[in-house]
Amino acid sequence: MTYEIRKPSHLEAGKRYPALFVMHGLGSNEQDLFSLTDGLEEQFFIFSVRGHLQQPPGYAYFTIEGLGKPHKEVFTDAIARLSHFNEYAEEQYPIGHDQLYLMDFSQGAVLSMTLGLTLGNRIKGIVALSGYLPGFVKEEYEIKPVDQQSLFISHGEFDNILPHAWGQRARSFMKG
Repeated sequence: MTYEIRKPSHLEAGKRYPALFVMHGLGSNEQDLFSLTDGLEEQFFIFSVRGHLQQPPGYAYFTIEGLGKPHKEVFTDAIARLSHFNEYAEEQYPIGHDQLYLMDFSQGAVLSMTLGLTLGNRIKGIVALSGYLPGFVKEEYEIKPVDQQSLFISHGEFDNILPHAWGQRARSFMKG
């Protein structure tokens, strides 16, 4: 996958660092959310991952058949790609297996909440901005324990794309 990385300027030999994986919204790119990570680059490896599908003016991680309804096969492929990317990052960089965080917007938030559920406590924390959980994720995916995960979900009350209630339902489901 295409990604940009920010990392601490002074790495200590043998030290494992926390990693923050950042995913953008529909039609954007890997540059979009770096402003939200300012000040974290000295403590974290920050991976901003570009969606692998063209979606002018930028990219997407999955396609949709209707509002709130991702194409299941494309979505499942994106989850697999991102899971593999996390494994790749752990192999290539000195990041701690138990120090993985996700911070994402819109499509990225949909994916981060799904990754949080499917990877379980392997993900330490999630910041999901304006996302939702697709019905098939709740009904068909293998959900792992998330009792050690920290979760922050934010969704604008007047979001003109994704209804506020979707964010509330995602929060309720994630809290169990």
